[in-house]
Amino acid sequence: MTEHLTKETFLKKVFDYEKNEEWKFNGELPALIDFWAPWCGPCKMIGPVLEELSDEYAGKVNIYKVNTDEEQELGAVFGIRSIPSLLFIPKEGQPKMAVGALPKESLKEIIEKELLTQVA
Repeated sequence: MTEHLTKETFLKKVFDYEKNEEWKFNGELPALIDFWAPWCGPCKMIGPVLEELSDEYAGKVNIYKVNTDEEQELGAVFGIRSIPSLLFIPKEGQPKMAVGALPKESLKEIIEKELLTQVA
């Protein structure tokens, strides 16, 4: 199941941008963060897909959601201009951003290539 992040939980589980200028991932597992809003049509389309992926990759990848209406500071920190925006965070290295409601197969390819290849 996807987990909704607030600024407080984001700072603990993902990245404490108040303490670190350089990217330093705090998570135990690679992660995917969906920046979304309740009024966004494409966000509503991708939501159930992310729930399915959350089940499929349980224990391998954490899938989080950030409501950009409620957490405007997080959206600003990552320069979110359009939603949905998906942030793919490998265990090591820099995160990568993708914009738009990608189909499930595309999301799986990115997860396998960007997030899980380093684990193996």
